[in-house]
Amino acid sequence: MKAYVYGANGAAIGDVPKPSPTGTQVLVKVKACGLNRADLGMTKGHVHGVAGGVGTVLGMEWAGEIAELGPQARGVKVGDRVMGSGGAAFAEFAVTDHGRLFHMPASMSFEDACTLPVAITTMHNALVTNGGLQSGQSVLIQGASSGVGLMALQIARLKGAKTVIGSSTDAARRARLKDFGADLAIDSKDAGWVDQVLKATGGDGVDLIIDQISGPVANQNLKATKVMGRIVNVGRLGGTHGDFNFDLHAARRINYIGVTFRTRSLQEIRDIFSAVRADIWPAVEAGQLKLPIDKVYAFDDIGTAFDHMEANKHLGKIVVTL
Repeated sequence: MKAYVYGANGAAIGDVPKPSPTGTQVLVKVKACGLNRADLGMTKGHVHGVAGGVGTVLGMEWAGEIAELGPQARGVKVGDRVMGSGGAAFAEFAVTDHGRLFHMPASMSFEDACTLPVAITTMHNALVTNGGLQSGQSVLIQGASSGVGLMALQIARLKGAKTVIGSSTDAARRARLKDFGADLAIDSKDAGWVDQVLKATGGDGVDLIIDQISGPVANQNLKATKVMGRIVNVGRLGGTHGDFNFDLHAARRINYIGVTFRTRSLQEIRDIFSAVRADIWPAVEAGQLKLPIDKVYAFDDIGTAFDHMEANKHLGKIVVTL
């Protein structure tokens, strides 16, 4: 089958064996895939958890139709329209566990569906399960103009956050954040952004920060979080290392939480998908939680799609169709 593979000379479309589902796995005929920042790193040879390196079929999320079931797969049948996550997504066929997919709403297109699995599971887990966001609280999403960031803004608003703040270093994208639920949009490279957050929260700071930047904003985040607030470290797009004021962290008694899918067990991931279904899936079916598609490419043009992502001028998701 055709797949996008990282090889000795970089990432390229090639032929690989069609996978077969085992155990609780399902085989999906892929119709559309969503691109993610981690994919961009793996096209350059970086390793993401256990994925990456020579011989890796790239990709993390897709939408399509179930073509075959493993002997222990439950809750699905051949022909079901589904969206899900798992490795080796950029291919004509992909396998994943039956517990890490969602049934597509009848009116949803494959292009729209493939934008959701990573964003909605990542940010529900960060905001609700780990962040403990409650109605009436305030939240700051660092890196809010990414696909997962835009989803975080919407989930925060859906869950009743009183004040929703989003950051972006791009002025045009910053201007769009209010369309997705932000009350205030800030530039995380502006030295005065902490003061803007404090002003918006009556001097207290936010109850919760969802941080996708890390490194250069670590200490500013501490200053912008209220006493006994929470910071959930989701991404490290600004750098994996940086200065950290441990005294300020202790003085403000901040609960600092790190999350990643890379070290989660299969059962933990199943539980995350189950939590989304139980809590916010009706909002997906109603069209309340959705992501804009910046551009759609044919699979043969997937290299160009990644060039577009690397240019970092898009808002929302970049999609590839098969």
